[in-house]
Amino acid sequence: MLIRRAATQADAPLIAAHRKAMYAALDKSPETALDAMSVSFEPWVVRVMGEGKYFGWVISDAGKPVASAGLLILDWPPDPLDPQGERRGYLLYVFVEPHYRKRGLAHDLVEMCLAEARHQGIQVIALHGSDAGRPLYESFGFRASDEMVFVLPEG
Repeated sequence: MLIRRAATQADAPLIAAHRKAMYAALDKSPETALDAMSVSFEPWVVRVMGEGKYFGWVISDAGKPVASAGLLILDWPPDPLDPQGERRGYLLYVFVEPHYRKRGLAHDLVEMCLAEARHQGIQVIALHGSDAGRPLYESFGFRASDEMVFVLPEG
């Protein structure tokens, strides 16, 4: 039987493991980079959960976690999409173990994240979706944007 529950700070290792698996599947980053990311990520997720900025959910089957997702609340200046708002939601780390895919678990996780966003009074939710996840997100009304990224060189 599948059990859905809110994530706690004790779930940081699980969330980190799912995040690492997601990145490994998406961008083929070197294992060493993914390991370093996970080591830094765990205390970060514990901290932002404690600050009320990260809300996560876990789905388990017979006590074994099989899916998870999170909603990060960001400070954000008012903009045309939310002229009075000062926060934005970011849906992240939606991950379902391969054997459990195509069962609606990702859909359930996104619904839980969006319900929390509504509860928090968040009007705009963004995400970075994979090609495989795009149809799911579009079914909720997410649409592509023109975001770009730049990584400053070290030094």
